[in-house]
Amino acid sequence: MPETNAPIDFAGRSIAEIVAEMAGRPPAPVERWHPDHCGDSEMRIARDGSWFHQGTEIRRPALIRQFARILRREADGSHVLVTPGEKLTIEVELAAFVAVAMTHEGEGQERRIALLLNSGDAIVLGPSHPLRMTTDGVPLVAVRGGLEALLARPVYYELAEIALAEGAEPAGLWSDGAFFPLSA
Repeated sequence: MPETNAPIDFAGRSIAEIVAEMAGRPPAPVERWHPDHCGDSEMRIARDGSWFHQGTEIRRPALIRQFARILRREADGSHVLVTPGEKLTIEVELAAFVAVAMTHEGEGQERRIALLLNSGDAIVLGPSHPLRMTTDGVPLVAVRGGLEALLARPVYYELAEIALAEGAEPAGLWSDGAFFPLSA
């Protein structure tokens, strides 16, 4: 199946433009697909966001983006790749996605922060996509349907720099009308 969605490009674009592009890319309706056939995909998403099949890294970004569109988290916390006719398990070591870049507009409570995911999609940090810190201090952001993205270290450091510059107690930052502490 040919790829229909190229990765979102943040360069020189406002968050409103990014949001408008994302609105034109609705996710696949994976929550409606419940096929009888089940199996194992023999795939794994490593802690760093790398995808593997039978131990070999998948290096085609377009292929990863296609798989990411049909990824779903089950009620028991497991992950599957699902289509209308097939459901296959996939191992996810930490998070399904990685936030690899960010852009922001505004300051303080008026700020909006957009995150670019390794799947090529983007989200705006806020009530619909909250940031949480695990008890181990790992920053994760909600993406969709229980799926989360790990913040890549450079992205986390950019957020921490903003939070430190503003001096909020506890250390944290605002995005899309919500405050997110940067500690567990």
